[in-house]
Amino acid sequence: MAKLRVGVVSPEREIWSGEADMVIAKTIDGEIGIMPKHAPVLGVLVEGGVLTVKRGGGEPDLVAAVHGGFLSVADNEVSILAELAELGSEVDVAAAKDALQRAQASVEANQEDADAAIEAKRARARLRAAGEEVG
Repeated sequence: MAKLRVGVVSPEREIWSGEADMVIAKTIDGEIGIMPKHAPVLGVLVEGGVLTVKRGGGEPDLVAAVHGGFLSVADNEVSILAELAELGSEVDVAAAKDALQRAQASVEANQEDADAAIEAKRARARLRAAGEEVG
């Protein structure tokens, strides 16, 4: 079976690269699944989304919190150019839960606090990437 070549990068570093059977990402147009031989596409990633890379061959899925950026697909190559990204295995769950609680409190105190709303989205994505249940 054909494989996808996948690269996930942020301005700070290369997050991951390798081969995969499928990539699932959340764009501003909705969730998209990419498999080998997918038509070329360019998508804008949402703030606070989760990226899943299904590697196949018995290897565990790679899950990352992705905060904005772009997804590009061409010739069985998927490039994720994230403004900010973090692998689920790297997430400090306690810190993410604390950040979510602080952001939610700030939003409740001031409904128009856009920065707190973004921080809440990011914290939820980090927790989902780490495998935590988020309400």
